[in-house]
Amino acid sequence: MRHATSPHKSMKRTLMCATAAVAALTMTLSGCGSSSSSGSASSSSNGGFVLGALFPQTGSLAYMSPQEEGAVKLALKDINDAGGVLGKKATSVSADTSDADHADQNTSGTQSVLSKKPSAIIGPASSSVVKNVYKEISAAKVPLISMGATSASLSGVDPYFFRTVAPDSVQGAVLGSVIAQDGVQKLAIASFNDDYGTGLRDTIAKTAEAAGVDVVYGKDQAFDPTETNFSSLVSTIKASNPDAIAIIAFDQTKPLIKEMIAQGVDTTKLYLVDGNTSDYSGTFDKGTLRGVTGTIPGAHASADFQKKVKSMESSVKDYTYAAETYDGVILFALAAQKGGKTDGETIQKNLLAVSGANGGTKCKSYKECVALLKDGKDIEYVGQTGIGPFNKNHDPSSANIGVYKFGEDNKPVFDHAQSGKVS
Repeated sequence: MRHATSPHKSMKRTLMCATAAVAALTMTLSGCGSSSSSGSASSSSNGGFVLGALFPQTGSLAYMSPQEEGAVKLALKDINDAGGVLGKKATSVSADTSDADHADQNTSGTQSVLSKKPSAIIGPASSSVVKNVYKEISAAKVPLISMGATSASLSGVDPYFFRTVAPDSVQGAVLGSVIAQDGVQKLAIASFNDDYGTGLRDTIAKTAEAAGVDVVYGKDQAFDPTETNFSSLVSTIKASNPDAIAIIAFDQTKPLIKEMIAQGVDTTKLYLVDGNTSDYSGTFDKGTLRGVTGTIPGAHASADFQKKVKSMESSVKDYTYAAETYDGVILFALAAQKGGKTDGETIQKNLLAVSGANGGTKCKSYKECVALLKDGKDIEYVGQTGIGPFNKNHDPSSANIGVYKFGEDNKPVFDHAQSGKVS
């Protein structure tokens, strides 16, 4: 997600250290940039596959960390249950990168993981954080897959950067079309001012306007991501007399909606994006968001997959980008398996191939795909996300955008998916 000041809901701007314990197959996941390893895992230099993981354990995307951690644990379990990578157990190292408002944490978390010489790195979820760290990761010749960085400007940004989520151009076009299809005549957009926010804002506005919608506010405006008082913004939006309001934000969403309620704005006429399509049952009175529409890039995680992720990380409440995280880890392991080595350069050179960019037999699990690779066959990994093979920009060549509807309990429920090609 998102892509963002800080990746796609329930957090504070105050930076807080948090330490999350994980299962034996993975490392201890610690906030504030520290990381440690389990067992004998230390680095890919010893021939073993070591996954580096950069999580937003603090900051405005902290709600994503539990499901990402759970998905990593599940992927490593599935890999090791199938014999590991090149006959050795896959391990991991991890760190907290927080959000883009804490650039020092972006850097320290990344350096902590890189010091362990990982084979590859999954994360960060935020576009802005990715922009702060990808050059250092690439310089170390370590491939990076982001599960949630959706900024269109990241397409083809570096040979070592990949993502299992579609760029915002796809989500923005889908949401803009949904807004027009819903019969909205006048739209206001409340977006925060960062790469994720303004990029998504521009695509939504362009698509909606092309379909005849009048964007009465927000086409050229954006608020400071650190803003806490939304009185003036809401007053201005209200004065523009919109039929509906699209909100592009993360943790700023809650105080923004609370101010809308205070000023008598109809909060059932909202459109949300992956950064704030979340569970608000414990935040607002029942019915506050009834009928609100939200979009989240990626396939809707199956009940079975959700159950498995939850079993790995009990604190999971949201599954945004869990599938994208899982598939990224599996793709790394398959690339190492195909290339015959676990170093970053080998994995980078084989990621396109195992994603199916060159064609091949479709396979749905690590175990199934490895068996095909051992038989000398080309493969196309078809995982939890339903994305198409990587294209030349290292984006998914096709992807689904989930459309969600909020019920009386202020929880989003999957309604349908719209697929789109990634240019």
